Amino acid sequence: MKTYVQQIMLGTVTGSEQQARDTLQRIKAAGYDGLELNAFMVHPSSFTVRLLTRAAGMPTGKGGKFDWHSLTDESGLSVCALHTDLGAVERDPEAVANETKSYNTETSVITGMYRFDYSDRSNVKKLAERLNKAGESLKAEGISLLYHNHNIELLKVGGNTRAYDILIDETDPEFVNFEFDSYWFTDGGADAKLWMKRLGKRIKLWHINDRGSRLSGSAMTPILKEDSMELGTGNMDLEGLRDIAIENGVEAVVLESHKNWIDRDPVKSLELSSNWLNGRF
Repeated sequence: MKTYVQQIMLGTVTGSEQQARDTLQRIKAAGYDGLELNAFMVHPSSFTVRLLTRAAGMPTGKGGKFDWHSLTDESGLSVCALHTDLGAVERDPEAVANETKSYNTETSVITGMYRFDYSDRSNVKKLAERLNKAGESLKAEGISLLYHNHNIELLKVGGNTRAYDILIDETDPEFVNFEFDSYWFTDGGADAKLWMKRLGKRIKLWHINDRGSRLSGSAMTPILKEDSMELGTGNMDLEGLRDIAIENGVEAVVLESHKNWIDRDPVKSLELSSNWLNGRF
């Protein structure tokens, strides 16, 4: 199974084209097969997108000014998927498909919905309909559509039904499948292994991260602050998740760790995580 790095990790280490080249060379040297790109990072992004990613501690950097086709080709890294947004697919599926294909991949990923009420059952059912239509339009162009979760899909929409239940049950596997992020569901208090088992063969890509703490409690409280961790240094059952991923036939593993990088260095962090990945895939 191939391993990739999510581009969102690289905003702080792609401040110039040369720095981007150096970063990609280190990713290749660490044993990764490639990158998962984001449309909002391979193009100049809007002020709103830059503001949102910076607020999350993961700025987009200056990569939108660079030629990512050349950068990935020069580094020897492949691209497993291109993240986009649902609106872009609905407006012009051919353009999304063509850009996806330009990176020699046939996978497009919708990465959740901003300013969307996942607690509203009717809204979530409509989202499933939109995803089906978007997936059908992309399939006609030779592209597969995946939906990437965060933790908000765990919101209940009535009884014990969660938003993610509806997205699974009411999307057509012919048109919509999943990139499952086990960190975010663990963060949301769910058993990620149960959800991976439920998704089965519909998981095509697995976003991997670990969760734990490297900080002791403060003088006021002994409670640890949990956050993203390098693989194998946190408390998630990554071995159990890996076994399910292999059983489900997941096509690739994508590292996406967050701003709690060791020494505040995302490249050092992904290099440490590669030690766990390289021995297991």
